[in-house]
Amino acid sequence: MNFQILQSAAKALKPSEKFNFTTLNGLFPHLSFPAKFYGEAAQEGGASYEKSTSDLMTFRDHNITVFEDDDRNKKELVCNERHYIPSEITWLLKSLGFKTIDIFGAKLGTFSRNNSLTPDDFEMRVVAEK
Repeated sequence: MNFQILQSAAKALKPSEKFNFTTLNGLFPHLSFPAKFYGEAAQEGGASYEKSTSDLMTFRDHNITVFEDDDRNKKELVCNERHYIPSEITWLLKSLGFKTIDIFGAKLGTFSRNNSLTPDDFEMRVVAEK
């Protein structure tokens, strides 16, 4: 399904237009310390991440995110998130006719073209041009 979304976006763009998006960084759960990240995120926003497991073969992270909404109601999300590695995103976009693909590191809440991607970045910012 994710490929179909990328395919639809590629069809909607005219030549030389740019496609700008973020995706989960597949390097992060395998080369960093997700437990530390989730602990820090819980302190900032009040969410907790429980039963987090990452599958190296599918680049999927399964976790339960628990938080309180604005009315103090406890909410629980069962998450099944797909991470992508830079070479995979590059291959997908090139197969859809994108000529220029730039990938940057994305710190939580900060998306800049000045940040090189590292394994410590939870997300990556992708800018692709047809």
